[in-house]
Amino acid sequence: MVRSLWTAASGMTGQQFNIDNISNNLSNVNTTGYKKSRADFEDLLYQTMRLAGTPATEDTVIPTGIQVGHGSRPAATQKMFMQGSLQNTGNKLDVALEGEGFFRVIMPDSTLAYTRDGSFKIDANGQIVNSNGLKVTPEIIFPDNFKFNEISISQEGLVTVKTAGSDESVEVGQINTYRFINQAGLSSVGGNLYKVTEASGAAIEGMPGRAGQPKIHQGFLEMSNVQVVEEMVNMIVAQRAYELNSKAVITTDSMLATAINLKR
Repeated sequence: MVRSLWTAASGMTGQQFNIDNISNNLSNVNTTGYKKSRADFEDLLYQTMRLAGTPATEDTVIPTGIQVGHGSRPAATQKMFMQGSLQNTGNKLDVALEGEGFFRVIMPDSTLAYTRDGSFKIDANGQIVNSNGLKVTPEIIFPDNFKFNEISISQEGLVTVKTAGSDESVEVGQINTYRFINQAGLSSVGGNLYKVTEASGAAIEGMPGRAGQPKIHQGFLEMSNVQVVEEMVNMIVAQRAYELNSKAVITTDSMLATAINLKR
């Protein structure tokens, strides 16, 4: 009887984790390039009271066994990398990715990180950076006399610009993109950034629009792929599962109280 208390408690703990994950998705509904997470669960250890196939007589075996589970627990949180919708911003430095892949930036500790957030800016040195001031790599630096409204970024990532006093476009750099064998294995580090892990494999660098790399769209941003209605439904399901497990705790407690009071 006490086992059912712990079994139900594990269910409540798991559903609380599920609700926390759903809440995080909802809080990032307007985060550029955000990819929603899904909580996966697994069952816990089973107590085997009788194995299937146990001999019943000399000529027969028991077709099914008796096993009692001990609840469930979170097994993983998986990023769902479905494409988000593209929003037209008209900003020359806003770029969205269509397809699987990432931009790459340099962290303050000189390590590399990857992002789907293409809301780029230009720093005091004329270099393309992300919203947190992290430099995009390969580095792209604009000349001092460039015209902001004449910045052009092709679907293949080629960056050109016109300078004051000239009608000719000057090539200033190339934005490359990066794919992974297992992008779900990337580690989220906040700030719309991911880092490589052994599970993700090494980054595969390439030119946008070629060899499986994503296309680049200038003047657009990729929105979060969170669907509010879907997450609200998931929230209701998780809440009801939490309530059901709490009812199991209450029922077990009532049964224990009845058993304790039998001798009174």
